[in-house]
Amino acid sequence: MQALQRSLDYNFDDGELCRRALTHRSAGARHNERLEFLGDALLGMIVAEYLFETFPDADEGQLTRTRAALVNRESLAELARGLALGDVLILGEGEQKSGGWRRDSILANTLEALIGAIYLDGGLEACRRVVRGIYTERLDKLDPSAAAKDPKTALQEYLQARQRELPRYETTRVSGPPHEQVFTVTCHVDSLPAPVTADGNSRRKAEQAAARAALRQLRS
Repeated sequence: MQALQRSLDYNFDDGELCRRALTHRSAGARHNERLEFLGDALLGMIVAEYLFETFPDADEGQLTRTRAALVNRESLAELARGLALGDVLILGEGEQKSGGWRRDSILANTLEALIGAIYLDGGLEACRRVVRGIYTERLDKLDPSAAAKDPKTALQEYLQARQRELPRYETTRVSGPPHEQVFTVTCHVDSLPAPVTADGNSRRKAEQAAARAALRQLRS
């Protein structure tokens, strides 16, 4: 945990609060889910505040898409790996054996819990400083004007503009071991002759891949 605090550039006054932020629900009743709820809200606010202040010419859509790209599960998991969170996670025996320490969802949720814990331990200014520090490299490279719409949004807007029924997504299969699951999602679009199916290592990625393939067919 000392190494983690050095990586965060933050030292907890309340070590038990830090420990709880790192504790998955599989490890006991005093787990990090409430802290995760708080951290998720704080993260969204701090990132939105930064984007609002830094890019005065960006419109709402550009800001929204940029924020979404910064705080989604994949981005948070990458940041968590950079902090080596997997090395200090407190997991139950089952999650430990199944590789929970490397699962995107657990890593992302734990990072959010840590953000919530830092806020409770040191206040908003400390929390803001840590979040901006974690995101430094990504924030320095941002260009909201270049933020592309994700495939699901693009497909929805394409159909709305033509007054057609919105797409429906169905998870039709989940395969592989818990730490390397593959999700199969089917996208139903009434305008297409048949549903479109795609795979991904998360439900979100599979839905985006299916939406991308459906949009490609609609535009062909």
